[in-house]
Amino acid sequence: MITSPAFANKRYAVLGLARSGTAVVETLLASGAQVTAWDSREEPRAALAARHGAALTFEDPVAIELAGYDGIVVSPGVPLNRHPIAEAAADAGVPVIGDIELFALARDDLPAHRVVGITGTNGKSTTTALVHHLLKSAALPVRMGGNIGIPVLEQEPLAAGGVYILELSSYQIDLTYSLACEVAVLLNITPDHLDRYADFPAYAAAKARLMAMQRAGQHAVFGVGDAETSAIADIEAARREPEFIHRVTGADIAALQPDWPSLQGPHNLQNAAAAVAIAEALGLSQPQWRAALPSFRGLPHRMERVAEAGGVLFINDSKATNPASAAPALGAFPPRSERGNAKRIHWIVGGLPKSDSLDECAPFFGNVAAAYTIGEAGPMFARLLEPHMPVRRSEMLSEAIRQAIEAAKPGDIVMLSPACASFDQFRDYEARGDAFRQIVEALTEPANDTGGPV
Repeated sequence: MITSPAFANKRYAVLGLARSGTAVVETLLASGAQVTAWDSREEPRAALAARHGAALTFEDPVAIELAGYDGIVVSPGVPLNRHPIAEAAADAGVPVIGDIELFALARDDLPAHRVVGITGTNGKSTTTALVHHLLKSAALPVRMGGNIGIPVLEQEPLAAGGVYILELSSYQIDLTYSLACEVAVLLNITPDHLDRYADFPAYAAAKARLMAMQRAGQHAVFGVGDAETSAIADIEAARREPEFIHRVTGADIAALQPDWPSLQGPHNLQNAAAAVAIAEALGLSQPQWRAALPSFRGLPHRMERVAEAGGVLFINDSKATNPASAAPALGAFPPRSERGNAKRIHWIVGGLPKSDSLDECAPFFGNVAAAYTIGEAGPMFARLLEPHMPVRRSEMLSEAIRQAIEAAKPGDIVMLSPACASFDQFRDYEARGDAFRQIVEALTEPANDTGGPV
């Protein structure tokens, strides 16, 4: 794990003991800090108590005197706009921080390294994993963490010359104040998580803080698909030399994209362009990144190829939890020229809605053979889509898959790209994607030909 003498003899409260919170407790205790921890669930408290005994105190930080604490480390899932810990901390004059801020404070005690921070409403997981793949292929010491994989504090420190690649949500950036990334990346900004922010500009401002924490001589990479990201790029360009600002379109590498089976579609072209810009800012040559792109395998639940049966391809895009994220998936499979204007995608859409429209998806409605609406959003989405395409009001995921299989022809695609959160019917988007995979496998055996991400 990562430890630091910067935390020795200090006092911290830790609220939320899922994996990142548990890693925070372990790091702080191993660094010589005094820790008070809390989670409403008994299981993580019991697990930590069994390991640390009297070295760890368990109390709800909302209910104790916080004056004198050096920080309150909260899980990114704690809604600071509604949770009483925010007011309690403010009254006591104690900063509310996250595990990424602890990592930032520990950096001076780690072997010489660089940090890449990647944010954006959509595409950040794929871009983070792709950068990890490119650097690893070039034999650089590398760790991946943040909002993906293993919490960064839980991982062993890199040797000198290593690179930490962090996927960062707006919630994590909200809790971070001193992370000056050698390369910071903002892919895009579209409306999301608005239950946590006063309005869309406030959400965009949260994303912008990743760049604001940088020094002027550090690299910033920007997508070019929306006005909010472009505006932030303009602000950052005003305080840096031109060589440190990178606006990526993908036009210069588009001819190579057919060689990347897991990076199809216009959204993945921008993800790849951002990854290439990051790699080059870190010193990789064109032959190095070009050789590595074709072997990237993609991520589970993000354009994941789960089966091919009877000439029909089944794709799990459960991580598309808003319309802006689902739109690129629909755009990744335009009708084949030899089929004229034939529609190809059987689109399974719905869940817990984040929006009352599908406007971002509308440019790609022509690629859809039929929609199969599910979950709480099902009736609303059916009304929105019926003027544009055949719609089946399936309600349940299993029924949608069955109906899509019955309707699909060889060459078609059955795609779960829900444009919604999962919490009406599933624990999270991963559970939804796993259910899709399992149902598809059960309904297509023994005709299933292959698997793996596309």
